[in-house]
Amino acid sequence: MNSEDKLYFEDFEIGWEAVTGSRTVTEADIVNFAGVSGDFNPLHMDEEFAKTTPFGRRIAHGLLGMSIGTGLPRNHPPLAILAFLGIREWNFKAPIFIGDTIHMKYTVVEKRETSKKDRGLVIFKRQIINQKGEVVQEGQALLLLLRKQK
Repeated sequence: MNSEDKLYFEDFEIGWEAVTGSRTVTEADIVNFAGVSGDFNPLHMDEEFAKTTPFGRRIAHGLLGMSIGTGLPRNHPPLAILAFLGIREWNFKAPIFIGDTIHMKYTVVEKRETSKKDRGLVIFKRQIINQKGEVVQEGQALLLLLRKQK
């Protein structure tokens, strides 16, 4: 892939949107995330305990869903990202269960010049959506994108 295949700061306008491919969340994802994060909460790890909760079964860690979400738009289309600067107002709206297939819709909600002429800030609304069409997580991601070299 050459640099012309990427989207740069100038390529975006408010309201631009894209939808990523999808990915199924597995038990291995949850077990691996627990090992990396140290979060062994029984809601994620213990099926018998999870049956006693309002969810009725194990759910993925909220931050696992967010983490998977960061990778979903990687090449849909590829962006000329210089840095991921932060997250605003992230909300966990519904659980993600083992076997759910999620994708992301992302929309440009804000675009700003920066003091450095080789980059600009683009803020995307991100929605993680399950196979039923339900938004399970949403918030905003602040990305520093390169500008096209002139």
